[in-house]
Amino acid sequence: MQLIDTHVHLNFDSFQPDLELVAQSWREAGVTQLVHSCVEPAEFEQIQRLADRFPELSFAVGLHPLDMDKWTSETADQIRSLAQSDSRVVAVGETGLDFYKADDRSQQELAFQEQLALARELDLPVIIHCRDAAARMAELLKDWASTGTVQGVMHCWGGTPEETRWFLDLGFYISFSGIVTFKNAVQVQESARLVPDDRILVETDCPFLAPVPKRGERRNQPAYVRYVAEQVARLRQVSLETIAAQTTANACRLFKLSTLEHSAQVSTLEMP
Repeated sequence: MQLIDTHVHLNFDSFQPDLELVAQSWREAGVTQLVHSCVEPAEFEQIQRLADRFPELSFAVGLHPLDMDKWTSETADQIRSLAQSDSRVVAVGETGLDFYKADDRSQQELAFQEQLALARELDLPVIIHCRDAAARMAELLKDWASTGTVQGVMHCWGGTPEETRWFLDLGFYISFSGIVTFKNAVQVQESARLVPDDRILVETDCPFLAPVPKRGERRNQPAYVRYVAEQVARLRQVSLETIAAQTTANACRLFKLSTLEHSAQVSTLEMP
């Protein structure tokens, strides 16, 4: 059984003391590939070095909506150049809208739309962060869909079933994190039941949002994506193996990943 964690932040300081052990844990849990998100372009070289260490790691490049102070007239060109510089780049992001913590809405929308344009130009999916902004996000994506293809994933999804349907209708994948295991996350759990088999993904968003039964731990890690997958399987009344196969196939399709190739590389690294 294979799992793909479609959203990690392994470059954060909390992983530096024991990252090799963390990698051993994700491999033992059946995680054969990971997609590393990018909060700002300045992280790019650090993420590249991680991918050099761990061949199962692919990554994105973009600017998070809560980092608009770092957006300049050159940022879009920088993201383009970095994305074209490494074949391991599989997405633009994470980008999106966050109206919960910030009030610079017009700047967020500008940066988001420029990153959407880059994703279309480069034929890459977008990794979308969306908090308290689903209605506006849907409007913007509908406008873009009317002029051409837009593809991507609503990551760490926490929206209502109605909002989930908006993004499904636009062709987006929906990715569930540890939130889906939380007792009071009733609407997220309902969303996890309704997403079609060919559009569902799982992630940790580590080091954040450790799932039940690891919620008390301060640091989430990729191995715990198995708990997310187990909960999604329970909600959908299918086996863990079924969810693992579906989400792995979906991640490979969206991000153009080759799981077998990366599994072979990992196995070689683990040989005595």
